Amino acid sequence: MTTVGFIGSGMLGGTVARLSVAAGHDVVLSNSRGPGTLREVVSDLGPLARAATADDAARAASIVVVAVPLKAVRSVPVEPMGGKVVIDASNYYPQRDGHLADLDTGRLTSSELLQRRLPASPVVKAFNNIFYRHLGSLARPPGAPDRSYLPIAGDDDQVKELVTLFLDSIGYGGIDAGPLAEGWRQQPGEPAYGAPYGPFEDERGRPAGEAVIRAALAGATR
Repeated sequence: MTTVGFIGSGMLGGTVARLSVAAGHDVVLSNSRGPGTLREVVSDLGPLARAATADDAARAASIVVVAVPLKAVRSVPVEPMGGKVVIDASNYYPQRDGHLADLDTGRLTSSELLQRRLPASPVVKAFNNIFYRHLGSLARPPGAPDRSYLPIAGDDDQVKELVTLFLDSIGYGGIDAGPLAEGWRQQPGEPAYGAPYGPFEDERGRPAGEAVIRAALAGATR
């Protein structure tokens, strides 16, 4: 098992942490308000979880999940993340994050923006296309006929294989969606975002198999 660090421990980050603990991984949680505000979350997750600063969470982990609003990307620590596998779960919402010209024009994806901040850390985009409640309820063991799949985008094939193994351990199949530049295919407004797993009103969601996610990625348009 591995240690998974979290930069951002809100609804999505907290759900990934819960799935990680259930799979036997150690988790180190952080948020913008300090470790003391995470006592209840850590207590609920049990002995495999602890709270720390963002720097310490990054240093302790081999995989770091970044689950903060894109407008907070400048708060992501750089030096402690060096050499760590980074899973970017963020999305660009202009109404929340403010308009960013490189993203508005398609010159960059949000994960490429994070990769520029973390040049010594391979970034893989994952978890951003699924509602956190669906993520929590649709996890299934390997071989389950109703297993759901998540797209992942990244520039390093070996790192994507490591992320796929991590996804497998917490209950999901992984689909290689190409390099970070193709990460737009799983972003808000595209067919792979949210809809394959059911409407948000249905908190349990519906399984989305490999063929469904591949078709959704192929149906993306710019």
